[in-house]
Amino acid sequence: MDLFTAMNTSSSALTAERTRMNLISSNLANVNTTRTPEGGPYKRKDAVFAATAPVDAFGKALGGAADRHVREVNVVEIVEDKSAPRMQYDPAHPDANPQGYVALPNVNVVEEMADMITATRVYEANVMSAQAAKNMALKTLEISK
Repeated sequence: MDLFTAMNTSSSALTAERTRMNLISSNLANVNTTRTPEGGPYKRKDAVFAATAPVDAFGKALGGAADRHVREVNVVEIVEDKSAPRMQYDPAHPDANPQGYVALPNVNVVEEMADMITATRVYEANVMSAQAAKNMALKTLEISK
């Protein structure tokens, strides 16, 4: 694996994790949103990742033998959680149903915070991976002096 492949793999993972962190932030920001433009409460969103082969014309020319196992991480889809909203009794709320219950988003704050910590750690690991690849390339240049 060369420097550019390593950096490309790390950068794709950084982009995917940034998308994941943005979705988690949106979920946390809308934890009390009971009315959306689509109607009803906010629905939790999550990213679906997939490992894909990198687009590399040079690697294709060589038959891809060297980088056969190298993959990029991409966000394939952003999905809405289909679980039912939480129902809370609050007859004074403007969005309460005739029985006095309000449909609240299906967002669990503790779960979202744990996901945010995990996403942050994965992001940091990918930054370290990119830095390690860069440092190896710099050491290679120093040796060749």
